[in-house]
Amino acid sequence: MTLQVTAIMLGVEDVARSKAFYEALGCAIDQDHPTFVSFNLGEGSSSLALYPRDAAAQDAGVSPEGSGFQGVSFHYIVGSNDEVDEVIGKASNAGGKVVKEAAASQWGGYFGYFSDPDDYLWKVATSS
Repeated sequence: MTLQVTAIMLGVEDVARSKAFYEALGCAIDQDHPTFVSFNLGEGSSSLALYPRDAAAQDAGVSPEGSGFQGVSFHYIVGSNDEVDEVIGKASNAGGKVVKEAAASQWGGYFGYFSDPDDYLWKVATSS
């Protein structure tokens, strides 16, 4: 069996706030319930789900406390520097925070980071 990521679930403080954020980024809602929302991110991508943080922690049997770097970031690879800037701008306009301004990197690409309302990190980058 090969490991596949079919869904990514984020434990969030406010499902409605996070739902609005991801909708503003263009994510299409697949399921919408008062305490659970899932987005279809398109063919070839995992789905993205939002669930109350406390409930997600309880489901896994762990503490809901956590701060700073979560030990994970999500990466979105786009075709141009302009697209990097556009995605980061959309995230900022939707209530996200620009964590690292987009800039050229030493390996020849261009990237920046934003965080969603629950401080999950997203890197937006060109492939080269």
